[in-house]
Formats: sequence, C-alpha cells, structure tokens
Amino acid sequence: MTSKSFSMYKKILFSLSLLLSLTSIYAASKDTVYFTVGFKLGEVSSSSAILWTRLCKYPKAVAIRHERDMTTDKRTPIDFDQDMPIAEMDGAVVGTMGQVKVILESNESRIEKDWKYVSSFHDYIYKEPITGLSPNTTYKVTIQGRKSTSSSAPITEIKGSFTTAPSPKQAVAVTFTSSTCQAFWSYDDPVRGFKGYDNMLKLKPLFHFQTGDYVYYDRAGPYARNVALARHKWNAVNSWASLNNFYNHTPLYLLKDDHDLLRDDATPKKPPYGELSFEDGLLLWNEQAPIMGKSYRTVRWGKDLEIWVVEGRDFRSENTMPDGKDKSIWGKEQIAWFKKSVKASNATFKIVCSPTPIVGPDRAKLKFDNHANKSFQTEGDWLRKYLADNDMYVINGDRHWQYVSKDIKTGLMEFSQGPISNSHAQGWGKDDMRPEHQFLRVEGGFLAVNVYRDGKIPIIEFVHHDVNGKEVNKVVIRK
Repeated sequence: MTSKSFSMYKKILFSLSLLLSLTSIYAASKDTVYFTVGFKLGEVSSSSAILWTRLCKYPKAVAIRHERDMTTDKRTPIDFDQDMPIAEMDGAVVGTMGQVKVILESNESRIEKDWKYVSSFHDYIYKEPITGLSPNTTYKVTIQGRKSTSSSAPITEIKGSFTTAPSPKQAVAVTFTSSTCQAFWSYDDPVRGFKGYDNMLKLKPLFHFQTGDYVYYDRAGPYARNVALARHKWNAVNSWASLNNFYNHTPLYLLKDDHDLLRDDATPKKPPYGELSFEDGLLLWNEQAPIMGKSYRTVRWGKDLEIWVVEGRDFRSENTMPDGKDKSIWGKEQIAWFKKSVKASNATFKIVCSPTPIVGPDRAKLKFDNHANKSFQTEGDWLRKYLADNDMYVINGDRHWQYVSKDIKTGLMEFSQGPISNSHAQGWGKDDMRPEHQFLRVEGGFLAVNVYRDGKIPIIEFVHHDVNGKEVNKVVIRK
C-alpha cells in the first residue's frame, strides 16, 4: 500500500468512526434533554450556594477519535481539523433549549425552585443562587430537565449531595482538596478522563478548590479563537465522567487564570486571540463558572478555617511594565479588601488560594507573570512579609510540578498541587532542589488539606497525593 493510499484509508476509517459515533449519540429522543456535563455547586457558605448546570441534546459527548502526539507534554491531537463543525469535534456536547427545576432536601427542610428556561444566549446554562440553607447540613440535590411544558415531555433527572459550611463558632473537622492545570487532551483515563478526580472523591472532601487553567483556550484541538470554540472547551472537559461524579457531590470554588480567559500570560490590555477578546473571556468566565459577584472573596468553614480566594488577572499591570510600587497583580481595590478582611478574621488557620505562585521559586529566565518573579518583586516582597506576619499559608496553581516551599526571608510556606495528570507535568528539573524547597516532585496529582482538633489543639495537614491517590508528602502544623 502506498503512503497516499494509506492516508486515504485512514481518512475513510476516521469518517466511519465519526459516523458511528454520531449515529449512536443522535439516536436519542428529540423530546428528551440530558445533563451530559453534570452540575456544580459553587460558592457554598453556611446559608447559600450557586447551582450551575447545562441542558444538553444528547446523552453522551462525541467520542474521542483522534490519536494524540505522546511525545510532548501537551498531548495534542494528530491531524486535527480546526475548521470542522464544532458538533463533530472530539468531546463536543450540543446544548438544547428547555427548562430546569431544582429540589434540595435535608432531614429538616425542602427547597423547590420553579421551572426556568435556558437558551442559546448563555449556552443553555442554568445558574441560580440557592438561599435559606442551614449551617453544617447535608442536602440531597435533584435536578430535573424537560424540553417543554407539554404533559408528554419526558423529564430527565440528575442527583447529588453536598454539605453546607458550619458557622464560624463551630470547631468542625474539615477535609478539602485542590487541583490545577487540566487540558482536555492531557487526560490519563480514556473512559473517565482524569484519575485524580476519582481518587479525590475517595477522600470525601467537603469542598474543592480548582486554582485555574480549568480549560486551555490556546491549545490545539481546537484553538478557541472565538466564543463558540471557547464554549466547546468548557463543555468537552465537563463531559468527562470523573468530573461529573466528583462535582455532583463536591462543592467547587473556581479561580481563573490566563488560559481560562484568553491565552498565556493574559492581561486586560492583551490583543484579541483570534476573534476572542479579553472582555469576551470575562463574559464567558462568568457564564461557565459557578460564581456570581466579585472574583475575590473569602470562604469561612467553621471556627478554625478561612480561605482567601484572590484574583490574578482582572486588575494586573502589564508584565512588561518596569517593576515598582505602582506595578501590581492584585490592584488597589483588591489589596484594600484583603487587608481589611484579614484584620477582621478570627480563624485559627488562614490560607490564601492563589492562581499563581507567591513564594516559588519559579523559572527566572522564562516567567514574568507572578509574585515569585523579579518582574513583580516589589509587590511580591510586600505580600510575602504581610502574609507571614499574619500567620497565613499559600496554596497556588499554575505550576506544573508539586512542591512545598518556605520563603527564606519571611518563612511563608507555599503548597503547589502540580497538574491533575502526569503528562501535564513539566517545567522544572526533578533534581533541582532549591533552598526554599521542603518537598519537590515533578509529577501530577492533587493536594488534600485536613483541619481538625486533637483535644483542644488545632491541627492542619497539607498532604500531596499522586494521580492514583497515593500520599507522597505530608506537612503537619499544630497551633
């Protein structure tokens, strides 16, 4: 067989594979709606939550048909046609018009929301605040979907559960998890998606922090150079079964970083990425994320834990601007809020959850966009001292390796989760231990944090796991 014939043979096989996949998916009833991307409960507090879901036309995403280039950490698909119809792309999830209804039940109460329409204007997404919840209470969640108000329209259900935060006066044991950096094509389980999510769920965390780069607009398969392609990126990664199972039972606090917004090192003054502008990225973020209001906020979980979720893209100066007192990542508004809220906190343990590093160390000649770089050293020096003086800890995203670092000058400790899959791990030498490093591992995985009391002594544990859930490092701090 000649190379030309072999190429034609591959194209025929691909077309047949696509036809079989689409035939299987499209066999579903035209009158039925589906929750193919699951649902999320965001911003859970002691009395409220935000429920996010999306109505879908078919029960499954389009199957993955492209092989990946396994020689690179990006695992990009081979011979991917950027211009093919979005509905035919690997992982595609077509949305549909319809109605959504939400029911929450605890042992003591029932909350039932009215049916509400969704439409193409916001990608068929339902996002609503749920109020009137009780502290430290477990709720069963039932979400119903239907195509129309017709009595013959079938109703589809999806179920889950979650527990609200305790009041600030309650000393309650808490386990939560945190992860970062998950490109669709970096999956490590072709059926489930990411092993890390299934293994985090085994720990039964009360909530989860995803610290940014939830999607990658600027990675092939496709490059998200317009709004429709950007939405496809979100829907494809959300369709993985491991994410569905995890988020249906685990409240989410989602941070955004550059790849979720536009492209690498995104700033408000960056030119558009194809047809996608920075402003488009903000609108898409507020559509796809289970969040409302300010992107910087605090999470209080009982007497012993408060977490500051900080914003790293909306207010930042250009990376190329000379360093000095006027150059900032957080911006004046956020810094003023941060100082005020830290001063007001009486939590035993205080954690900053940042989409980028604050301690590092980072790659001095390659990176210029975070507080661990010399390009933001003035604000970084102030921030490290302020956090250390207020007895705080940092959990950071964005770095593709796991580490525990202790700042030499201030003693501030930072915990980097590493990427969610091993293929995404890169950017640092595995033997390049610096004076700041207490632990270093250039592989994927996640971080689990345990807060509890031994008698009257408050304890916090920062535990690194590999993608299979194995514990690879633990730091225990007693107050």
